[in-house]
This record gives sequence, C-alpha cells and structure tokens, in this order.
Amino acid sequence: MKPIYDTWDLNYKSIFGAVRQSETCRFSICLPKDITPDFSPVLVLFRTGFKERFLNMELCSEDSETRTYSTEYIARYSDVHYYYFSYTQNGTRHYIKKVNVHEAAIDHGDLFQLTVYKSTYETPDFLKGGVMYQIFPDRFCKSGRTHENIPEGRVLRDDWNGTPYYKPDQNGHVWNNDYFGGDFAGIQSKLPYLHDLGVTCIYLNPIFESHENHRYNTADYMKADPLLGTNEEFGELCREAEKYGISVILDGVFSHTGADSVYFNKFSRYDSLGAYNSQESPYYNWYSFFDYPNGYEAWWGIDTLPNVWENNADYTEFICGEEGVLNYWLRMGAAGYRLDVADELPDKFLDNLRKSVKGFNKDKIVIGEVWEDASNKESYGVKRRYLLGDQLDSVMNYPFREAIISYVKGGDVRSFIYSIMTIVENYPKPTIDVLMNFVSTHDIERAINRLGGESCDDKSKDWMAERMLTPDEYSKGKSLLKAAMALQFFLPGVPSIYYGDEAGLQGYKDPFNRRCYPWGNEDHELIEYVAELSRVRKSIPNMKDGRIYFIYSDERVIGFTRSGKERDVVIFVNRSGGTVSLERLSEALGRFGNFSAVHGVFSDDTLNIEPYGYAVISADFLG
Repeated sequence: MKPIYDTWDLNYKSIFGAVRQSETCRFSICLPKDITPDFSPVLVLFRTGFKERFLNMELCSEDSETRTYSTEYIARYSDVHYYYFSYTQNGTRHYIKKVNVHEAAIDHGDLFQLTVYKSTYETPDFLKGGVMYQIFPDRFCKSGRTHENIPEGRVLRDDWNGTPYYKPDQNGHVWNNDYFGGDFAGIQSKLPYLHDLGVTCIYLNPIFESHENHRYNTADYMKADPLLGTNEEFGELCREAEKYGISVILDGVFSHTGADSVYFNKFSRYDSLGAYNSQESPYYNWYSFFDYPNGYEAWWGIDTLPNVWENNADYTEFICGEEGVLNYWLRMGAAGYRLDVADELPDKFLDNLRKSVKGFNKDKIVIGEVWEDASNKESYGVKRRYLLGDQLDSVMNYPFREAIISYVKGGDVRSFIYSIMTIVENYPKPTIDVLMNFVSTHDIERAINRLGGESCDDKSKDWMAERMLTPDEYSKGKSLLKAAMALQFFLPGVPSIYYGDEAGLQGYKDPFNRRCYPWGNEDHELIEYVAELSRVRKSIPNMKDGRIYFIYSDERVIGFTRSGKERDVVIFVNRSGGTVSLERLSEALGRFGNFSAVHGVFSDDTLNIEPYGYAVISADFLG
C-alpha cells in the first residue's frame, strides 16, 4: 500500500524541504479506497499567530487501492508554516498528520513544518564546497614575536604543552588569566600547513582585547588583543591568507562586554568614563542596572560579563553603523562573523547586523551560534526567524554533530537518517549549503575523547585535567573519529575542523579542550587522512550544493547520494572494525547505474570499504 503522505517523495510534495517565497508547491495525499470523503479533502496551513488557511484538494488519479488528491500552494509569506490534511467521512472529521519525520497517518501524529524563506535570500558562494578550520587564537601557534603594551594581570606561560589553569582562587573565582602566547604571526606562519590540509576558511575565536584567555569578555572592540598582535597584523594575516585561497571569519561577541572594559570599566583599568564609574558615562545606557553600580544584569549571572541592551540606539550604531565595529574589521579583511550566543541577540539587532554586513559586501557571511534546530527555535518567548532571509546565512550545526557521534558509536541507523533529514528538510537550501558542520568545538569535549574514552558528564574538573586516553582508547577514538569525519566532510554543508582534531589532540570539557596544538607531536597519519578527505571533497563538484538522499544502510555501512547536474556521487561510510564488501552493487542500488570509482576499491560490481573508512563512486541516476 502506498503511504498516505511522504514529504521526501516528490510525488507527494513537489518541492523537497523549504520553499522559496512565491514558489508554487504541489501537495498530494493517497487515501485508501475504503475511505470515501463526504467532501474533497483539504490542506490546512497556518503560521503562528495567524488563522488557518484551507485549500481544497481535487481528485486527480486513482488505482486499484488508492485515490490521489492534490492542491497547489503559492508561498506568499516568509515564515515557518505548519500544516496537516483533513477530510470528513460520515460527518466525522479526520486528520492526516506526521507520525515520523516524513510520513503521515490518520487521526494521530504531529504537524508538518513548511519553511518559507524570502525570495531574495542567497548565501555567499566563497564558503560553499570549502573546508573551515576553527582556531582558538591563544593556543594554535606562537610566533615568538615580541608584543608591546601587554595589559597587567596576565600569567604568560612558557610550557606550551601544559595544562590550562582551571582551579578557582580562595574566593571561588576562576580568572582564566593564563596565556600561552599564540598570535596572528603564528597563524600566518602555518598558512602553508592549512592550505595543504585543504582549508579554505579560518574561523577565529575572539581576537578583540579582553582580559581572559578565551576573550569572550570584550574590553575594546576596536583593538586586537596585544598578545595576538596589532590590528595591522590582523590585516596582514588576512592578506596573506587570501594568497592561499583562505578567508578569515571573526567571532562577534555582542550580547555582553567585559566588566573590565573601556565601556564598563569596573576596575578602572582604562582612562574612559565607564558605565560603572558614572551615570553620566556615554556607555551607561548600554547596560541595565537595578542597584547602581554593583547591581546589574550579567550574562548567566556572571558579574564579569555585564549584558548590553543591544537595541539601544547608541550601541547599535557603535556595532552596526557606517563607522562601527562590523565595518571596521570587514575593512581590515574579515570575511564575516560567527555570532556568539545568537539566541540572546534580539531580532531587531540581528536585522540591523545583517544589513550592516551585507551593506558592506553581500558576499560577507553571518553565522549564528544556535544549538538546536534553528528553523523553529524559540528563545525568551520569541519564535526566531534566523533563516528566513533577514538575519543569518548559516548556523553552527550541533544537530549534525550529535547525530554523527551517536551513529558512529553504534546508534540506531534510522535515528541518524531522521536527524540529518530533519535539518535538511527544515532549513532553506541556501543555508544548507553553508552549514558549519563539526565534531568538536571550544565549547564541547573533543570528539576523540567522546568516541574513545570514558564519559566526562559526571566527572570533576580535576578528573578531566590530566586525563589522557590510554593507547587502546586512543586507537578506538581515532578509528571512530575517521568515520565521523568522513560523514562530516560529505554531508551537506561545510566541514569545520577544530584545531588539533586532525593531529590527535585530546581534551575533555573547557578548558581542557583548548590545549595548545601539539607541534612536533602530531599524529601525521591522521593529518594525512584529513587532507585526503579534503582532496576527495574538492574533486567532487556536487559537494558545493548537491542535495542528499539516503539510499543504503545496514548495521555497518550507511550510503547516501549527493546529486549533481551531470552525475551523482554515492558515499559509503563504514562504522565497523572490519572490511565490508558490497557485492552486486548495481542490484543493491537499482535506481543508479554506470558506476565508476572516485575513492575506494570498486571492481566486478563489488565495492570494498575499509574498517572505519569510506568509499565514493560516481553514478547515473536512472529514475
């Protein structure tokens, strides 16, 4: 029996996934012949806060088992729509709703989602098909260059491979004031290495002057941190990176500043009249005081991170204005921004931020830190509109990360497919092509630890501090990391390598996931594997914007296509410890033919996939 409705099948929904504003999408349902509606079934759509819209469906075909009813919908409004189907039989109303990610059933289930994005929404091409590399600036590479005007209160470490400080002082405060000395010049010196690795874009964690090593407590938005180098040295890094075909994205921290800053100046480090110093400060209205001066709103209650009122006209102008922070660093050479805690940036501010960045150059990118499905995210009681065309180009793809890690550790195949396809179906295609896909970041434990070692969820910082994987754990983690990175590199979006992952760098949660890159102690076999992934990815045009369809799975291997204008590619990833031979491949993949190997051993209609490895074949879609 045919499904009643299937969003993954173009016979039921003529456009897969999100729909561009003003596009016409045809919806069809197949009702069993024992169902005889009193009237024509209807498609019911609505947007949050708006009334339902009813579209009558017409009988368009039938066979021995089913009748097919269809209607067309022109998406006029950019928004997240929800929909279901309904009919009455013998005076009783029945509903057709979602019972899994893509199929429907009668009289139970959830609403379907239809994302409609603006007709003008496009995302920058420079990132599509590329490879990102995330760098925590203090810990990647130290040039040895002398830097001037280093602020007081910093502990300058000379033990590059040492454990970051993490213990609180007698008052329970962790100062994060130890610095290993990574700098712009050090990054610049490693551009040949990054180029050989296949990197096309560097994402830098914050570079603005700050008085903690993570630099998320901005002290001066217009000044690079002196330990990293000067503003001019940042510009030089961007110019040199461009020679290697590498762009540089900055981390924008705009929901709060540091208490120890030009703007707040709680500790009177600066000559400025900060908001903490006087209510006559030009910055006073940026902040929310409830008991001046010591009572103020702070990010997650951390008093070193006073929240700003982003929609304050002066603050918005300072960040987004013609001579503001955004344009200044774009002029210096930045290719765009990753926005810290995008959930905490109001819609109006995000609108203004996008206008500023795109007004400078439409090819500059805006990526948001969002941990959930960003298409239907709600934060602080507001349904967010990140991906409708007025705010973000992309988001950090945490849902993919969790799906990948769970799958390679032995998780359910169907759950993996559903997790990936939910995002692909809910997000606009322009967003999907520039999604930031990762398996590790500065906020979570490194993937090799998550895959090979004990869970750290219930462990203390002391346990995590010096905890290194045993040789067996490292071998297991490395093997599973290879399978995870193969998925990361070939799923839709852009793979983002967290510095050192490719070299076997270990680390549980913050700050141990921020250890220094192990120059001289790298896992060269792993580095070459990642470089190979980049080369294979670069050789396949479909990686830039090809859609994904899962076409094969068993307990060991997952297979999916990335469609192309001329030929499709089919990627197989083996999560098991044994070589897998897929025999009679043309029979197994009946809708594809004319196979040729892109990567891996393929002969006599048999594809061999190494343990924890991958294989790629080119094929024609036969329909």
